[in-house]
Amino acid sequence: MRILVLGATGRTGGKLVAAALAAGHDVSALVRDPERLGQEAGHLRIVTGTAEDTQAMERACAGQQAVLCALGPRSPRELWRCELMQRSIGALIPASERHGVKRIVLLSALGAGDSAKQAALPSRIAFRTVLRRVGEDKERGEEALRASDLDWTIVYPPSLTNGPASGTYRHGEDLRLSLTARISRADIAQFMLAQAQDDRYSRRGVIVGS
Repeated sequence: MRILVLGATGRTGGKLVAAALAAGHDVSALVRDPERLGQEAGHLRIVTGTAEDTQAMERACAGQQAVLCALGPRSPRELWRCELMQRSIGALIPASERHGVKRIVLLSALGAGDSAKQAALPSRIAFRTVLRRVGEDKERGEEALRASDLDWTIVYPPSLTNGPASGTYRHGEDLRLSLTARISRADIAQFMLAQAQDDRYSRRGVIVGS
C-alpha cells in the first residue's frame, strides 16, 4: 500500500514510518528537515516542506492511497499559539480529494474533540486550561475532517509512552479508561497502520488504551 506519513520526524511518527516499512508498504514522508529521518530516509519517498504548505501537501499526496497523520506541537511555545492541526488538515483535505486519497487516519488525544465526554477528569481539565489552545486546534482540524467526504478515522489515545509494542491494548468508540491508562507509541503506530486497511472505524473516532 502507498502510505504518506505526516509528522514522520516526531516520536510517534517515527514509529509509524518504521512499522509501515517493516510491513512492506511503500512509504512517503512530508518533512521540513529530511536529515531528522535518520537511517529510515533511504527507504522513503521524501517530500520536503511543511504540512501547512498547500503546494507541499499536493506533492506529498500525489499517488498515495492512505495518509497516517501524527502531527503535534513542535515546541512548548506552540502550546500557547497552535494552529498546526487546523492548517494542516485544511491543506490535506483538498489535496486528498484531488489526488483520490480516500483513507485518512488521524492521531488526536483523549480529552480533545469528541472524546472529551469519555476522558477522565484530569484530561478534561488539562484541555480546558494548559492545553486549551492545542485542544481547540485539534477540535477545529477534526471538525473539518468530519465534514469532508473522505474516509477518516480519528484515534484518541491516553498518555503515550516510549515503551515497546505489546499488542495488548483495547479499542472502542465508547471505551472507558482508568486515570492511569497509558499506551506506547509503538502500539499506537501498529493500530493506526492497521486502520489504513480496515473499515471498522470508518468515519468514526476510536479510543485506544491499555
